[in-house]
Amino acid sequence: MERRLGALGADDEWSARRASRGVASGSRVAASAGQTILAAQGVSKSFAGVRALNNVDFDLRRGEVHALMGENGAGKSTFMKILAGVQASDDGLIEVEGRAVSFSGVRDAEEAGVAIIHQELNLVSELSVADNIFLGREPRIAGMFVDRRRIIAAAERILRRLDVKIAPESRVAGLRVGEQQLVEIAKALSLNARILIMDEPTSALSSSECKTLFKIVRQLTSEGVAIIYTSHRIEEVLGLADRVTVLRDGKRVVTAQINELSHGAIISAMVGREIAANDRGASASDGAVVLSVRDLTLDTLGPRGWRRMLHGVNFELRRGEILGIGGLLGSGRTEILESIFGVARGWRGGEIAIDGGAVDIGSPADAYRLGLALVSEDRKERGLHLSASICDNIALPSIGAMSRFSLRTFAGERTLAADMVRRLSIRCTGISQSAATLSGGNQQKVVIGKWLATEPRILLLDEPTRGIDVGAKQEIYQLIFDLGRQGLGIIVVTSELPELLLLSDRILVMCEGRQTGVLRREDATQEAVMRLAAPGMAAQPQGVPS
Repeated sequence: MERRLGALGADDEWSARRASRGVASGSRVAASAGQTILAAQGVSKSFAGVRALNNVDFDLRRGEVHALMGENGAGKSTFMKILAGVQASDDGLIEVEGRAVSFSGVRDAEEAGVAIIHQELNLVSELSVADNIFLGREPRIAGMFVDRRRIIAAAERILRRLDVKIAPESRVAGLRVGEQQLVEIAKALSLNARILIMDEPTSALSSSECKTLFKIVRQLTSEGVAIIYTSHRIEEVLGLADRVTVLRDGKRVVTAQINELSHGAIISAMVGREIAANDRGASASDGAVVLSVRDLTLDTLGPRGWRRMLHGVNFELRRGEILGIGGLLGSGRTEILESIFGVARGWRGGEIAIDGGAVDIGSPADAYRLGLALVSEDRKERGLHLSASICDNIALPSIGAMSRFSLRTFAGERTLAADMVRRLSIRCTGISQSAATLSGGNQQKVVIGKWLATEPRILLLDEPTRGIDVGAKQEIYQLIFDLGRQGLGIIVVTSELPELLLLSDRILVMCEGRQTGVLRREDATQEAVMRLAAPGMAAQPQGVPS
C-alpha cells in the first residue's frame, strides 16, 4: 500500500489542489508553452572519476514550478549548483532567456537572475537576520557607511511578505532550524530573481510555515518567476509542481507533466524498483515503564527576558514502545528531548525517572551514563564531525568505555564501526570514508549508529528522516521498528504527519509549550492531531497519559 509522505497537515490541501490541477495547472503551462527561460543541454560533471551527471537535458518555463526529483546521490544537488554558479560543469550548454551563459560564481548567476536556496543553511550565525539577508549587498550612505535603517526596513518588508514573525535585529544563532530556513528564503527573495532554485525548502518547516511558503511560490509564479523545486515529500510535489524531472544515477530518467505521474510512478522512476510499504505491526511494549516525566518545565533567557518554553509536561515511555511527539514548529517538541538529555538551554523544572528511580540529568554525560541517546534534528551541525571518518564518528561516544588504561583501542573502534556499517547497511567505500562525502540518508545512519553503539535503553529521535530520500526513509523506518521490537524505548519527534502516524504507538501532541492531548494509535488521525496542535488548544490540556 502506498504511503503518503507530506508535510504536517498538508495532505488534505494537496488532495484538493491535485483534483483541480487538470484545468488550472494545465492552462497555465499551455499559456507559457515555448516561453523557455532556462535550458540545459548535455550537462555532465565528474568528481574524482565518478560521474555525478551524465548528459542531462532540462528546460524551465516562465511562471512554472518544475520539480527535480531523485534519491540522494542521483545528481540533483550537483545539477542545481551548476545552474546557480556554485560549481562549473565539465560539459554541456546552459542558456538563460536564449543567451548562452557560463557562471564563474554565484554572483554571476545572481546577476543573470538566478538565485538558489540551499537545503543546508548558509547563514552567518553571529549576525542578525537583516544582516544575513543583505550580506554583501548592504546599502550604504555616501558609498561608505552601511545604512542600518534601510537594511532593517527592507528586511521587515520581506519578512512581512513571508508572514514570518522574526525580528530583523534577532541574532541568527538564537533561531531554531525552521526559522533559519525561512531567513534563507527571505534572503533569496531579496534578490528579485527571475529563476529561483529551491533545494528542500520545507525540510524543517511546520505546517503553517509550509502553507506560507506555498502561497509565496504561487504568488511568484503568477508574476512570471520560474522555480526549480526539489523535495523528498512526493505528495508536496504532486500538489505544487507543474512538471517533474526525475534523475537516477546522474541521468535524466523522465520529464513529464505532473498530472501524468502517480505517487508510485515517481517512486519507481527515482529508485528503479517498487518500494514495499512498512508495517508497524503490534506494539512490542511489555508494559514496563522505562522513562517517566512529571511536570517538566523549561525557562529560557532571550532578548526580551525569561520565557517559559515548556509548561508542566507529563508522560511515560514503556519498554519497546514508540512514542511520537507531534505539533507545529515552536510547540516545544525538541525542547522536551533536549531537556531529557541535558542539553536544553535554560532552567529546567520537574522530575525525570528511569526504571522508577528519580534521576538528575544535568549534561549529556549524565544522560549517556543512564542509557539515553539523542539523535538531534541537525545532523551536520550537532550530529556529525563531517571532516572525520565514519569510524571516528561511530566510535566517538564509546571511546571512553572502550579505552584501556586511558589509551584508545583503535582495533576495537574499527571493529565496532565495521559492525555498525553492516548492521545499518551504510553504503560507503569503507569505514575510513569521510562523513562529508556520504549521502544524507547514510549520514543519518552514521548518527544513529554512533548512538546504537553505546547500547542505549532509551533512544530520542528528533526529525530522523529530515532531508533524506524515500528509499532511505523506508530503511530508517524499518530500523526504528526493529529497535522497538528489541525492547528499546523510543521517542520520535517529526514534522511529517504521515510519518508520525506510521511510527507511533501513542502520540503526545504539543502546542505553544503545552501538552494538549495523547492519542492512542487506533484513535490517531491527521485531523485529530491537527485539532490538538492548532493554536487555541494550548489553553485546553487533555490530561496526562496513562
